[in-house]
Amino acid sequence: MKRIALVTGALGGIGTAICQALAGDGMTVVANCLPGDPGKDAWLAAQRAVGHDFGIVEGDVADDASAGAMASAVTARYGAVDVLVNNAGITRDRSLARMDPDAWHAVIATNLGSLYNVTRHLVPAMADRGWGRIVNIASVNGVRGQAGQTNYAAAKAGCLGFTKSLAQEVAPRGVTVNAVAPGYIATAMTAAMRTDVLQTLLDDVPVRRAGRPEDVAAAVAFLCSAAAGYITGSTLHVNGGLHMA
Repeated sequence: MKRIALVTGALGGIGTAICQALAGDGMTVVANCLPGDPGKDAWLAAQRAVGHDFGIVEGDVADDASAGAMASAVTARYGAVDVLVNNAGITRDRSLARMDPDAWHAVIATNLGSLYNVTRHLVPAMADRGWGRIVNIASVNGVRGQAGQTNYAAAKAGCLGFTKSLAQEVAPRGVTVNAVAPGYIATAMTAAMRTDVLQTLLDDVPVRRAGRPEDVAAAVAFLCSAAAGYITGSTLHVNGGLHMA
């Protein structure tokens, strides 16, 4: 029986790599994107060109009603979700003194509120079936903090608390809940940074390079596998040694 996997925020660099890794492990992968995402069709075409025929579902994971409708749509079309990867995330960086309320609330809603909005609609059925994998994408900056990212770091730190607490609730029912905390990963987000700023950040990374989306995806795929059944409530750090927790 093929497992059904839902990946939120799937169209970015890390999300794409996660979708590909899970598909490579034989799962039926459903990719989430925002309603009306203009890049959806091009992304699907690009994935088909390299041999991946992913499902796709629209939904704003920062909105509970939209997330609930998305979860229902996935279940109705593809079947019960066995694997959930909460990957959706945004940044609105600014020092706290200059951060407007919209920037705070948008990041908290997307990066932390989405965990509640999506997971609560899917975890009961996983528990009823006695098997499930939930992986939440956190961040090194949710562990160590980062100036200019009080909103982002707070949300990602909250992700770790959510992960540990839910793991305790559902472990007896065969569902594992873990987090992956990436460091600086080579994506469009980091590519948009000034070269000198990025290099300063990478100089602090012991392996002396940015991570690849595939590095994160490999960690996620392991935690979603049958082999990881005795791992729950854990955070797997994928940061090249930038922060050794």
